[in-house]
Amino acid sequence: MIAAKFQTFLILLAVLAGTALVARRFNIAPAILLMLSGVGLAFVPGMPPVELPPELVLLMVLPPLIYSASVAMSWREFRNNLRPIVLLAVGAVIFTAALVAAATHYLIGLPLTVGFLLGAIVAPPDVVAPLAIARRLNMPRRLLVILEGEGLANDATALILYRFALAAIMVGHFSLPLAAGEFLLIVASEIAFGIGVGWLSLRFRKWSRDSQVELTLSLITPYVSYWLPEHVGGSGVIATVACGLYVSWNGPLLISSATRLQGIFFWDLIIYLIEGLLFLLTGFQMRALYEKSKAFPLDDILIATAVVLTIIVTARFAWLYPATYLPRILSKSLRERDPSPPWQWPFVLAFTGVRGAVSLAAALALPFTLPGGEAFPYRDLILFVAFGVIFVTLIGVGLTLPPVVRWLGVAEAGRHEHVSEHEAEIAARRQALDAALKSLDALTAEKEISDEVMRLLRARHEIRVNQLPDSLDPAHHDVSAAGTALTRNLIDAERKFIHDLLRDGQITDETRRRIERDLDLEEASLANREYRGGPL
Repeated sequence: MIAAKFQTFLILLAVLAGTALVARRFNIAPAILLMLSGVGLAFVPGMPPVELPPELVLLMVLPPLIYSASVAMSWREFRNNLRPIVLLAVGAVIFTAALVAAATHYLIGLPLTVGFLLGAIVAPPDVVAPLAIARRLNMPRRLLVILEGEGLANDATALILYRFALAAIMVGHFSLPLAAGEFLLIVASEIAFGIGVGWLSLRFRKWSRDSQVELTLSLITPYVSYWLPEHVGGSGVIATVACGLYVSWNGPLLISSATRLQGIFFWDLIIYLIEGLLFLLTGFQMRALYEKSKAFPLDDILIATAVVLTIIVTARFAWLYPATYLPRILSKSLRERDPSPPWQWPFVLAFTGVRGAVSLAAALALPFTLPGGEAFPYRDLILFVAFGVIFVTLIGVGLTLPPVVRWLGVAEAGRHEHVSEHEAEIAARRQALDAALKSLDALTAEKEISDEVMRLLRARHEIRVNQLPDSLDPAHHDVSAAGTALTRNLIDAERKFIHDLLRDGQITDETRRRIERDLDLEEASLANREYRGGPL
């Protein structure tokens, strides 16, 4: 049994790697192909069913995804865009859930509590898939920050609403004032708890002074910040976001360079595997849902899915435009401080409303029975609708977002912004090197440093200065790209020569590894300095 499960896991990993290669070859978002591959694998004869336990997503998978995205996000950018992020992550989720509840009640006949529960499940857009697509389209940085911030925080709002609606169905009554007060208490307490966990994590990591221990602590951190609030009735998401943002802002001066280099690879691999397997397993659920659908009227499933899809798409557009322009109309100071964006920007934000695995996990987590033993009302219908919404929005948005962005001309603004950001990066590098040179001069005045050491340090400084481009025009980019390519060829030649020395017995394996590490770091430095946007 264990061997069969491990074989299935290896098959999923192989499909994940193969799908990534195909997606890169045809320039398609990997999330789309992964979900379609999961659906196809689910119906392969002899393939054992693979269930997606809700606790796996909510308790095991969600914490590292949220934490990693929070650490990667800038606290300053999050704070500067807090108003639109909150309006989307809180206001739009509540607005969408309420509209879904009303529509399913009056058009389909669901009880309001069940409709609100369904609304809470399908209201929050996913953060993984749309960002993976949007980052490839040169969209303006602010749009990406708002999408990422919304995706980080809206799961908390949705899961809290989900708990309230579920409690109302289970016990049969609901108090709006009590729920509102509990909501505010959860938000405030989780923010404080998340910051506290982040503070402790950074201190423990600084005291350990060991990269392996630090990486282990970094892996534990999201679960500590998520599990305790979730266990006492909160969402855990807000605490994890607060923890990640705190580490993002305060970590650079407390985390060692060795840990940072290893941590980038460590977390990139973990998130890559988690996201890929998550989309594959989400597609796998089609088989179980298909078997259940045989005992359920197909017309009811299609009508309910179409109604909910129409509502969530309409609600997002209906919320975003007033939320974007009405505050600026009402506030002169806001209008002067933050002028109104072009209409294309809120359109792109509204269009990018992909639902993800959190919605499916919340639907799967519904109990089978009520406290009195009766079957949970409309459980299968909620499952079908949740999967249908995820499938249609992922495929639909994933395939249509690139042409929509090009049609609206949003990518052009992103390309100009990218040039400005790269110019600022070059200026910052030059200023940092100037500061280092002044520090070297000060150290020379204070201490007795030999001429040989000074020559080495100044030569290192001059090499780093000369590596910076003087301009961003296409001609210089071509020269820089040619130099980078030739440098890689030289590194490859050096690496091959070292390998030949090892085979001839002239150096040991340990010597080869030390030299190879220097070459690897130099090659990684080339990739880090490379201007990925290309000539503009």
